[in-house]
Amino acid sequence: MIHQMKIQQFQATSRLMSKAILVAGLSFSSTLALAMPQVGQPAPDFTVVDSQGKQHQLKDFAGKTLVLEWTNDQCPFVVKHYSGNMQALQGEFTANADQVWLSVISSAPGKQGHVSGEKADELTKSRNAKPTAVVFDGSGAAGKAYDAKTTPHMYVIDKNGVLQYMGGIDSIPTAKVEDIAKATPHFANAMRAVLAGQVVNPAVTKPYGCSIKY
Repeated sequence: MIHQMKIQQFQATSRLMSKAILVAGLSFSSTLALAMPQVGQPAPDFTVVDSQGKQHQLKDFAGKTLVLEWTNDQCPFVVKHYSGNMQALQGEFTANADQVWLSVISSAPGKQGHVSGEKADELTKSRNAKPTAVVFDGSGAAGKAYDAKTTPHMYVIDKNGVLQYMGGIDSIPTAKVEDIAKATPHFANAMRAVLAGQVVNPAVTKPYGCSIKY
């Protein structure tokens, strides 16, 4: 009888522990989910330093439409769009003073895509690129806050600091330059919609490219 009671007590304790673990797991998962960037919600804050050594934070761009472009100059998918497409988009979307474009390098020191500030400026000049600034996220903190996964990976943040688009630059996930003209320009469509005060659709698309070298 005593032995049976001990078994029952053990089973009850096990059930309580299982419930506690389940609740803790769900709570942890919910926290992770809330931490992910969401379109229509305030964009995650960030602190980055540009190729000239100047620090930038999200709040610095209040009242401006902000593009974040994750990049790696050695990635074939980035090379594809820097054949002229990315430069054209940068020119279009930095034409006004209230439009800002940050090219973000999250490659960790020693990994593919990580360059010095001097090299970043050299690449900007040699490729005739037109970002407002090239910024470094060597710790990966900004990239992970935005759940950035590929190069390129594009984001649009409106004047109120709300994330309005995140995803691919276009709809054809290849490294072929000739596919640019055939693709649906998801990012460009999103940016134009935001600037026109229109609803972005689609507001989330699947990014493609090389994995970010965190």
